[in-house]
This record gives sequence, C-alpha cells and structure tokens, in this order.
Amino acid sequence: METWGCSLHPDAIRPRNLSALIEPNHPSLTIARQAELLGLSRRSVYYEPTDKTATEQLLKIHMDAVDEIYTDYPFYGSRRMELELLDRYGIDIGRERIRNAMQLLGLEAIYPKPNTSQPGVGVGHTIYPYLLRHVKAAYPNHVWGTDITYIKTRDGFVYLVAFIDWYSRYVISWQLSDTLQNGFVLQALKDALCFTKDCGMSLPAICNSDQGSHFTSEAYVEMLEQAGIRISMDGRGRCLDNIFTERLWRSVKYEEVFPSSYQSLGDAERGLTEYFKFYNHKRRHQSLDYKTPAAVYFDIRTDQ
Repeated sequence: METWGCSLHPDAIRPRNLSALIEPNHPSLTIARQAELLGLSRRSVYYEPTDKTATEQLLKIHMDAVDEIYTDYPFYGSRRMELELLDRYGIDIGRERIRNAMQLLGLEAIYPKPNTSQPGVGVGHTIYPYLLRHVKAAYPNHVWGTDITYIKTRDGFVYLVAFIDWYSRYVISWQLSDTLQNGFVLQALKDALCFTKDCGMSLPAICNSDQGSHFTSEAYVEMLEQAGIRISMDGRGRCLDNIFTERLWRSVKYEEVFPSSYQSLGDAERGLTEYFKFYNHKRRHQSLDYKTPAAVYFDIRTDQ
C-alpha cells in the first residue's frame, strides 16, 4: 500500500481559518449549524492550540504522581492507579493517559523494576537459586543485596545501582549511568569489594540480586566467584526477595529524588552523593533501634 506524504499549500484555507468566521452570538444560527455550513466539525470550532510548555508541565505532574504511587505500590495497574491518582492527588485522568505515562517511565505493574532488569539469556547468563528464604542476616557483610532503579531527570533517564549490607542497611557503593550498559554495575561491585578490603572487613558470604542480564553476565558472576561470594537471585517477579534494597529505593526516591527534580546526570550525582552520606551516617532507622547504618556496620558504640 502506497503511503502519501502530502502538505498543504501555504495559501490553502485551514479549518482554524474558517473557525474565525463563526459568530458565537449569531441571532438565528447556532454554532453547530454554522460549523456544518462551513464544513467543519463542531470539535474543531472549539479547538484552541495548546501551549506546549503548559502541556509538558502537566505531563510532568502526571508522571511524577504515577511514579510516586508506583514506588508505593509496584503491583498497581492502570485501573487501580486511576483511583489512587484521584484519591491522593485529585488528578482525574483516564487509563489510556495513565498507561502512556507508565510507558514513558518504563513502568510495568507487578514486576517492580521498570525495564532496568531484562532477563539474561543465552551463553554466559547463568541463573542462580535464591539462597535466603530462611536466612536472616546476622552480622555486617553476611549478606549484600544489589539492584538497579531508574531516576527521571529533565535531560532523560539515568540509572542507579547500589550494593547494600542487609544487616546494617549500609550502602557500601553506588554508581550512576545514563545508559544500561553493564560497566556501571561492574564498577559498583568493584568499589564495594575494594571498600570492604580497605576497611579490613570480611567479604560477604552471599550477594543477592534479581535475574537481570547485568547480574547474570559472565563478568559480574566471575568477579563474585573469584572473591568467594555465593550468588543468590530472586525468583522472577518476586520483589520481596530483595526487600531491603526495595526499601532503600523508596527512601531514596521520597527523601531525595522526588523533592529535588534533577535537571541532569551531574545534578543527580551531586544530590545522591550528599544523600547517601546522610543515609549512611545521619539517618536513624527504627529497625536498627534508631541507630545509623554506619554505627551498626562498623559496630560503633554510641550513647543514646
């Protein structure tokens, strides 16, 4: 089927030109009748060109709201998202617009990591069993967890990976990237291993991740195996298998990302650098008896 690429002649009469002939207060002809006589749809008469800036700002408001709800309820689809938007923010938009916003954000209901963890397939992508079903982290560096999340900036999406100690919630290392190429994950793992060694601490017994291609790659697996660290992987779609990392993302987004509205990768890097200092050394956790992650990780005795 042939596709035609046509454009109007500069002097051609457009519907918006004819719309100017409509007289809203005509004594005998309704607007609908005038539109019919001019060969216009009534909708085109009432159409006004949109302000692009205003449209983009409205889209950002909708996307931020969807993002925040998804952070709380990653299992929500468009139907429940529609109701939550109305209840929480008074935003009344249809499911099609919600699906569009979720697509732009890369979000998918049920599976909690928005297009950041594509399953590893083929040669060099081995899937490992989940080792932590009845295991509780009992000391610093007993179990590490890692994951990738996305962060929306004005310039586009950037991706954040972190390695967290499950026992203390201490963020051992993190890296940002504006692509999902594997280098930033490998660098974060290398940083975590080097940091632990420099501190004179033992390496973790187990490192847990999802089954994404970053964590099943030959280079990632080899680095862990050479360090003598057992590899554990979540079951597909089981976000609670890596619950401490999921909780970290919620804190990062609500306490830093959402209020900051980053403009660029560099802006995000600066903001997260300060946030993780705060998170590790200042932010007290109820689950840690209101101690900081650093105090628990390094076994620092403090008077309460």
